Amino acid sequence: MRLALFQPAIPQNVGACIRLSACFGVELHVIEPTGFRFDDRAMKRAALDYGPLSHMTRHADWEAFQAKRRPGRLVLFTTKGATSLTDFVFRPDDTLLFGSETSGAPDFVHAAADARVVIPILPDARSLNLSVSAGIGTFEALRQTRFSPSPQSD
Repeated sequence: MRLALFQPAIPQNVGACIRLSACFGVELHVIEPTGFRFDDRAMKRAALDYGPLSHMTRHADWEAFQAKRRPGRLVLFTTKGATSLTDFVFRPDDTLLFGSETSGAPDFVHAAADARVVIPILPDARSLNLSVSAGIGTFEALRQTRFSPSPQSD
């Protein structure tokens, strides 16, 4: 299971996804360009102490990401014409892809996706935050394929 962010614009979302991927043991792929300098203090603060970031790979652009992508389906999370998360069956080698906070994913990314998934929300709601969506999608994919959290002891 892998998590990928397409041209994220907000450093705090990337920081939260760094924490998410570290806590769940999944690779994180950031497809540039981003809307911030990668050494941005806000992103580092959001990621806290989850470095070194050996679980994260930066890709210069979409083509570089596609060239290095390992086998498995590319599952795009989108609000446009997609299968509901509640009906989708994940596979352990899926790459979960989330679009930019400001513009989503362009048509060429939609065309490259093997599947498109939507997280159901209330009809009047516009969208969820990127890192919240990534957390929901990643947990559900892991729950279906391998993840079994153990209860915390007091």
